[in-house]
Amino acid sequence: MKQPYLQKSALIGLAAVAAISLAGCGNSNETKKEPLAPSTETASAANASASPASSAPPVNTSASAAPSAAKKTQYPLTIKDATGKEFTFEKAPQRIVSVSPAETEGLFAIGLGDQIAGVSDFDDYPAEATTKPKMGGITKPNEEALIAANADIIFTGVSMKTDVVEKLRAMNLKVFKVEPKTLDDAIADVLTFGKITDHQEKAEEVAAKMNADRQRVEDAVKGVKPESKKKVYIEFSAGWTVGSGEFMDELIQIAGGVNTAGDVKGWHQISEEKVIQQNPNVILFSKGVVDDKSGKSLDQIIRGRSGWDQIDAIKNNRVVGIDQNLLSRPGPRMTDGLVAMAKAIYPELVK
Repeated sequence: MKQPYLQKSALIGLAAVAAISLAGCGNSNETKKEPLAPSTETASAANASASPASSAPPVNTSASAAPSAAKKTQYPLTIKDATGKEFTFEKAPQRIVSVSPAETEGLFAIGLGDQIAGVSDFDDYPAEATTKPKMGGITKPNEEALIAANADIIFTGVSMKTDVVEKLRAMNLKVFKVEPKTLDDAIADVLTFGKITDHQEKAEEVAAKMNADRQRVEDAVKGVKPESKKKVYIEFSAGWTVGSGEFMDELIQIAGGVNTAGDVKGWHQISEEKVIQQNPNVILFSKGVVDDKSGKSLDQIIRGRSGWDQIDAIKNNRVVGIDQNLLSRPGPRMTDGLVAMAKAIYPELVK
């Protein structure tokens, strides 16, 4: 499969087992067997504590935070990342590297483009990210490139395992890891980036936009009765779907749908027969993903499976592709994916 955020065997993002991110989360060929899905190892940095080394108040990671005028970070700032490691920033970092597409999008969104000194090989949004020096893969970046970048801070996300993070730290590289598992986590991570880099005002603008997107969707579908909710099946990589406990499942719920795979936890391979039995009303898939073996798109694969022509979603032509990066990257465009998902499930309600 060839996709921008997930590695070759995945879609989010999104490491080499289905328990780590889609999402996670880039167009990588680092793994060959299983899709890349967000890791569930640790809490997101969105929930980490942060406070200046002085007596200034702690960072506000509330998902409902609204923009404030000229909000400035007070340094020294001490903050923990998703691995529990404590970082102290004496001043705003000037040279920044990101080796995770979702986090790269977040950093650019809050106005740090000029300070980004490197990105992963699979970072493709915004367009400016493609012009930055390349730091290698998402799960295992190029160590020499990271050292040469001489960054004040290196941000990574759900796809990099903690043991890899610790190996890089042993090389005296300052690696800050986030683990967004929910929409609130993704929003709070943006605020955390703003706090660390003294870009709080812009970060809060991005957070406010994400919250507004969510509210728009919630308002549109709030009248849907529980017994009338659409059953939704989602396939982000050929033969792979997502169950409970992951951000993609949460987005389906916020959009007013019922995830047909919600009875299983995490990222997992599908049973074609079980999907037929569940008979989803809507099928969502990652648009742009192509299967390496067959050369077919996910749309072709889904519609061509034996017996699937009897599924309501296929009979009623409710098979909808959504930009794979909007689905798989728990970053600032996550709520764009939510809106697209809600429109696909309830086109009559979400305009």
